[in-house]
Amino acid sequence: MRIQIVDAFTSRPFTGNPAGVCLLPAGPWPDDAWLGRLAAELNHPETAFALPLPSGSGADWEIRWFTPLVEADLCGHATLATVHTLRREGLLSGGRVRFLSRSAGPLTAWAEEDEENAGNAGNEGDEGDEGDGRGHGRITLDFPAAPATEVPIPTGLADALGARPEATFRTGALGDLLTVLPDEATVRALRPDLTAVAALSLREEARGVIVTAAAADGARCDYDFVSRFFAPARGIPEDPVTGSAHTALAPYWAARLGRFDALTGLQASGRPGQVEVALRGDRVLLTGRAVTVMEATLRV
Repeated sequence: MRIQIVDAFTSRPFTGNPAGVCLLPAGPWPDDAWLGRLAAELNHPETAFALPLPSGSGADWEIRWFTPLVEADLCGHATLATVHTLRREGLLSGGRVRFLSRSAGPLTAWAEEDEENAGNAGNEGDEGDEGDGRGHGRITLDFPAAPATEVPIPTGLADALGARPEATFRTGALGDLLTVLPDEATVRALRPDLTAVAALSLREEARGVIVTAAAADGARCDYDFVSRFFAPARGIPEDPVTGSAHTALAPYWAARLGRFDALTGLQASGRPGQVEVALRGDRVLLTGRAVTVMEATLRV
């Protein structure tokens, strides 16, 4: 079977968030320990495994996500990478796919084509991968929203981050601490103590810590807010672009900015990427692009 490495929430290789994608043959799931070892071998923030489901299952594929250390309940960028891979393989029906997940329930995604670039795949100057090009356009994920509930700032959080939060929120089933910082410059300049962040995450029973602030000049840039995400207790010191975190960022910033239909978040990591978000009741639409950078053949 083949493994593909896909950079998600970007249209340029070596930016955005890399994910492993493994499309499994029909049948039973491989042993969980094997899945975990393969994800650890790839050592990307997440590896997605997708298993085709028989007709009448209510979904097209079952999807699971693994960090190098643990199985994840939800992952946005690896799901987007999987949709991108299914599109490249000609496995999307009508441009849409329905996933069954074990913790987040049913997830739907759809892919668009860039009409002005259709048919030009692989041309010199294309930003996409060889054979894909920019003719493969945006992908949208329909995920459950994670509304935030304000809580007292946990003891030690300011010291772990190296910055004093304005407020901290719990994100319900998502399991993160959403931390609001004073401004974009503070978010970008963070050099957290990752050992302390890991210890705090374990103590607070949190997946990780999201930090966020408003864009420095929202009227003059192409994004509305910035964020970063740290999950060292899950084997991810800093995640480059975290789609699932935006299921909490979207309702928070929609309420704060009074805009519910079209917001853009910039995750200001060393491999930055943008996530377009739109709130739809108790769901969030996450939109981005992806590019395949590597294919390999699994021999074990």
